[in-house]
This record gives sequence, C-alpha cells and structure tokens, in this order.
Amino acid sequence: MKTAIVILNWNGSRMLEQFLPAVVACAPDDAGVIVADNGSTDNSLALLSSDFPTVETITLDKNYGFAGGYNKALAKVDAEYYVILNSDVEVEKGWLDPLIAFMDAHTGCAACQPKLRSYSERTQFEYAGACGGYIDRYGYPFCRGRVFDTVEADNGQYDDVAEVLWATGACLVIRSADYWNAGGFDERFFAHNEEIDLCWRLRLMGRKIFCVPSSHVYHVGGGTLPKGNPRKTFLNFRNNLAMLYKNLDDADLRHVMRVRRLLDYVAAFQTLVANRNIGDFKAIYQARREFRKWLPELRRDRETIKRMRVKTADNGLSDLSILWQYHVLRHKFFSQMTVLWRKSRQEK
Repeated sequence: MKTAIVILNWNGSRMLEQFLPAVVACAPDDAGVIVADNGSTDNSLALLSSDFPTVETITLDKNYGFAGGYNKALAKVDAEYYVILNSDVEVEKGWLDPLIAFMDAHTGCAACQPKLRSYSERTQFEYAGACGGYIDRYGYPFCRGRVFDTVEADNGQYDDVAEVLWATGACLVIRSADYWNAGGFDERFFAHNEEIDLCWRLRLMGRKIFCVPSSHVYHVGGGTLPKGNPRKTFLNFRNNLAMLYKNLDDADLRHVMRVRRLLDYVAAFQTLVANRNIGDFKAIYQARREFRKWLPELRRDRETIKRMRVKTADNGLSDLSILWQYHVLRHKFFSQMTVLWRKSRQEK
C-alpha cells in the first residue's frame, strides 16, 4: 500500500470507539488503517474484532511504550508512507490529502504534520504540536502557537507552510525509508520526546521536516499520562537530556549540558518550594540519575549520529533561551520570539 495509518493503542477502547470510525471513513482509497495493540488488558481487541472488521490489527505481547510499540508495529507494515496517529485525534474528510500531496511533491521532506487544534477548545492550537516545533538553545521545545503553557488561538497567523525542527508524534506523516534510515524511535525513551529526537536526527542527515497547515486535526491530548503526573515529568526530563547529548554539536555540548544541570536543579527546587510538589521534585532527580546511567550508551549513539551527519546540515536550533524570553522578558507568543530569532541569525 502507499500509505499506512497506524494507531498505537494501549487500553484505549473508549478512544477507539469514539475516534476510529472517522479515521476509517476518511481514509483515502490507497491508504490502510492499522491498529497496533500494545498489550492492552481492556476490551480493545474485542472491540476491534466486532466493530472494525476492515481494520488490520497488530498484536504486541506487552506495553512497549510509544517508541518501542511503534518500532515493533511498523516493522510489520509495508508502505511508502507511515501516518503515526494518536488514538485521541479527530479527523475530517480530506485531512490526509494535503499532507501526502506535499510529501509527493517534495522529495527532500522526510516528515510533516498538519495543524494541531485542541479538541475541547476548537479555535485554539493544541499543546502537543500546534503548528510545528522547534527547540531553544538549552533543549526546551516550543511550537508555532504554543510556548510553555501559553497556547494561542488559531487566527490563521501560522497558515503558511513552514520548515520546522520537529513534527508532532500525535499526527506524523513520515517516509518509511527515512524512518528506518534514521533508526526509528529510540526505544529507551518509552514515551515523550521520541519524535523530537527522531526529527532532529533526520535534520542532521540532511532531510527536512515541515508543517502543512492546510490540513488540520483535533487532538484531545494527555490521555495516557496527564500533566502533573510525576512519571510524565521523569520521562520528559530524562529523554530530553538524552536527546540533547546525542544530537548537539561538539562545540555546544559541554556548555549546554552544564547549563541544563543548573536549570534542572532550579526546576526541581521550584516544584518543591513554590508548588510543594514532592513527586515532581523526586522525578527530576531520578531523571538526571537515569540519564547518567545511560551515558556509556549515549556516547556510542553520539558517534553513530556524527558519522551519519551531512556537512551542510543545519541543526535548526534557536539561538534564544525561551526561559529568559518567557519568564523574564514576558514574551509569551511564538511571533514575538521569531523576530528576535531571525535578528540573531542575521547578526551572525
């Protein structure tokens, strides 16, 4: 098949029942819909068998997380394009056509995403990917339409096609050849930051990532691990550190990792003192401890990535610190930072 729409499910029968019918109904003729079940213990498999007989099912023996689950499932899928789609995404007729057309027309593009709107606040962007993502100089992700917790209303301000550093894993169209050439998702991550890490590696290999906002979908978000869950905090901090260590330029690595160590401990004490959140405080310390255990493996990965990097690759990182911009200068919107970002690059 040309396009495989692959939904990874773990105990998400309610989401499948709500959102899968539209995915099936709106799938192009040359696309197949596949649900990869990540060791669910609810009635997901029974529901798929009884209510969705045309949907192919891949059954995994346990929960391998987002990263491992997709790697194992996609290894069994033969398609030119993978569409990685969260089970809590609402789609409409024609949503996929602009994305596939863009990929067909731009062979240098490895992956793209649509505009992500909030399912509950339908005129707003959605936190997980908005209109395409970037990373600041210290590894903090932000998006066109979302900086930290400030999510903008969608007034068409980001309706242009844009090259980005990363595309959201909530709805990601990627060439199967590029997915495997880059090594797929890092399974150690389990969940969170894995799509940013993959897109960054692809960028270093000379491939491009885009947001194509003529397509839009609606994302619920936070279904598996809601915000404020210490497990989510742990995964985000640990995986972000690992991603930085693997992909940063040699000239930046030591400085960035030193600054991040300081910023992480500041964040830990802030959660404890200001928010009285002992769970997140412990999670940040555990994340740094786990990252240090990973260092021997990450050094080997770093060397592999350096060998795969092309000399002309632009890593796409912002020169700005969004912590400084957001909390000190009170720049809450992507558009405010974009002006400063472009200016800093012109001055170089």
